[in-house]
Amino acid sequence: MFGYIKTDRPYLYLKDDTLYKSLYCGVCKSIGATCGQAARFSLTYDVAFLSAVAHNIMNADVSIKKKTCVAHPVIKRPIAERDAISDKLAAVNVLLAYYKVRDDVYDNGKGRIKGLFLKRGYKKAKRSCPEIDGIVKKYYSELTDLEKKGVGSVDMVADPFARMLAEISDEVFGEYKTEFTAKLFYAVGKWIYLIDALDDYDKDVKKKNYNVFYVAYGSPSAKDFLKAHGEEADFVFSSVFSEIEENLDSIQFYFNKDLINNILRRGVKSVYAQTIKRIANG
Repeated sequence: MFGYIKTDRPYLYLKDDTLYKSLYCGVCKSIGATCGQAARFSLTYDVAFLSAVAHNIMNADVSIKKKTCVAHPVIKRPIAERDAISDKLAAVNVLLAYYKVRDDVYDNGKGRIKGLFLKRGYKKAKRSCPEIDGIVKKYYSELTDLEKKGVGSVDMVADPFARMLAEISDEVFGEYKTEFTAKLFYAVGKWIYLIDALDDYDKDVKKKNYNVFYVAYGSPSAKDFLKAHGEEADFVFSSVFSEIEENLDSIQFYFNKDLINNILRRGVKSVYAQTIKRIANG
C-alpha cells in the first residue's frame, strides 16, 4: 500500500532531488540507529516526503553532509543528519511497514519472512512511539473489519487509512499541527489507499483478495472497470487532488516548498495518469 508518493521527475529541480534523496538517507540512518540494521530494508520514499513536510512545517533546518553508508560504502553522498524528526519518522516507517506485512500475510499468506526481519525493529519502534503504534494498529483493525465485511463504499473503506495518516501527522508535527495539516494527510492517505486498489485491481480479482473498486462496481477487470466507470473514477481521484491542493494552500511553510509542490501538485497526478495508461494498454 506504499510507494505511490513520487516526484514528477521531469519537473523536479536538481536542488530538490538532492534534498529528497538526502532526507531518504537521513531516515535510513535513523532507522539503523533506533530500530536496527535489518529494519532499514523497509524504508520508502513516502517517509522521505513526510520528512520534507515535517522539517518545513516545524521550521527545522536540515543539515546535509557527504558521507558513506552501508549501501554506498565507497562514494560519499549527501545525507541529512539525524535529528528528533528523522528518529520519529524512522519509527513511523517501521511501524507502517510491519503492519503492512501483517496485512499482506492476511491477504495472501505472503510476507512472513519480511515480518520476521521486521519484528525486532517493530518492538523498538513501538517502545519509542507507542502512541503511533496504537494509531496504526487501531486503523488497520478497522480497515480489516470493513474488508472482511465486503463493504462496497469507496469513501467508507478508504476512511480508516486516511484517518490513520492524519493522526500520525498530528503526532509528528506536535504543536505545529493544524486542521489543515490533518486534512492534507487525510487526503494523502485516501489517495494512497485508492491508487493502490486501482493499481492492484486485476491482481486482487485473480487472487480473490478484497478490492473496493471490484466490490463496488463488479467489473471483471481493471480495463472493463475504466471503460464502464472511468468518469466516476476520475471524479473520485479529482476530488482527492482538490482536497490536497486546497489544504496545501492553507498551511504555513517556513522554507521553499518546491519539492512538496512537485510531489503533491504534480507527482500524485502523474502516478494516477500512468496507472490509467498502464491499465488501458494492458
